[in-house]
Amino acid sequence: MMMNKRVIATLLALPLAVSTAYAQDGGGFPAVKVSGFGSAAVTYSDNGHAEFARPNQASGSSRDLRTGIDSNLGLQADMPVNSWLSLTAQGLVRRDAEESWGAELSWAFAKARLSDEISLRVGRVGLPVFMISDYRNVGYANTLLRPPAEVYSQVPFNSVDGLDVTWQHSFGDTSVTSQLAVGSVKSPLAGGIHAKGKKIAALNISAEHGPFTVRAGHARADITIDDSASLNTLVAGLRAAGAGYRFAALPTLANEIEANGKGAHFSSLGLAMDWNNIVVQSEFAKRKTKTYINDTTSWYLMGGYRIGKFLPYVSHARLKVDSAIVNTVPAACPAGYPAACTPTLQQLGAGVRRLPNTGVGQGEQSTNSFGFRWDFASSVALKVQLDRVKPRNGNGLFLNVQPGFKDAVMVGALSLDFVF
Repeated sequence: MMMNKRVIATLLALPLAVSTAYAQDGGGFPAVKVSGFGSAAVTYSDNGHAEFARPNQASGSSRDLRTGIDSNLGLQADMPVNSWLSLTAQGLVRRDAEESWGAELSWAFAKARLSDEISLRVGRVGLPVFMISDYRNVGYANTLLRPPAEVYSQVPFNSVDGLDVTWQHSFGDTSVTSQLAVGSVKSPLAGGIHAKGKKIAALNISAEHGPFTVRAGHARADITIDDSASLNTLVAGLRAAGAGYRFAALPTLANEIEANGKGAHFSSLGLAMDWNNIVVQSEFAKRKTKTYINDTTSWYLMGGYRIGKFLPYVSHARLKVDSAIVNTVPAACPAGYPAACTPTLQQLGAGVRRLPNTGVGQGEQSTNSFGFRWDFASSVALKVQLDRVKPRNGNGLFLNVQPGFKDAVMVGALSLDFVF
């Protein structure tokens, strides 16, 4: 983690170093704007048989107060080089795929303004797959204390190393923005897994008209899940058992499970409204993959009413599995097979059943939320949120599930969100 922090500190200092060089060359001193955001939060879950966490976190709350679930700190540096070129770097400190706090480079790009309507960014840019992709980690910018996991767990990537092109145009009172991002990314996931995305292409189109915003997006990628300790071993075992014991279904199952450059698609539609103190936000999304990762449908609807500096709100979110890998491993071998055959099949079958718990957003669940936001000071907001999380047909998105886990889980969180 210390090395990551040093790398991020160096990259965040790049705009300042460039501006200093300009000054030494007598070319003036471009202004460097440093800004930041953060959330200081505590989170509690009332169930001792499973841990509640945000998507892609390694651990969560299980009848204990945790500060790392909803807390983070971000720092961003922006520097204009000239009238059409600028540099941006953003670092983020939070608890994500590792047990301890870690630092990551969220953004690092050069932005060129090609015309009044077209801009180009090259480097590490945000992946535009959600309505709030660019500010999903900025608690102050969002009404909800955290983005609904039912939707936001379905894509494990936050950024892409490549480029994006943005086109903005106004049609009367309606402003239309179109963004196309392409590139690749490698991201650590909970449990020691790494997800790689290649040939990523994401298109995001939004329209704003007064208090209304409508957004549609689609993304595709070739996905590889690098998990040699379990997934690759399971795939190899299925193929070996299929060949050795002459079960034709096992190699077919291995091909369906394997996540090595397999295609994946994610489509979403969003709506937001802030009209006469009424606040509404909703997203609907579908995920399809050619790997063991389930095909899903997810959505949420949030509504609130602003009363002065207070904004009470309610929300409902749902995640449904549309299709999943069918476990075709036989429970036992026929009579006359070697003694090791049945134990081997039982071990492989158990491995297939464990696949939904690999940290890539597998289980079904729904969440009912109630909360309020209090903007009691400039650039600072206090949020309180209560969630009733109900797993369906399994463990939902909970971590480290123990025997006896069932029914709904109550989660409470208090967060102080700020920007500077």
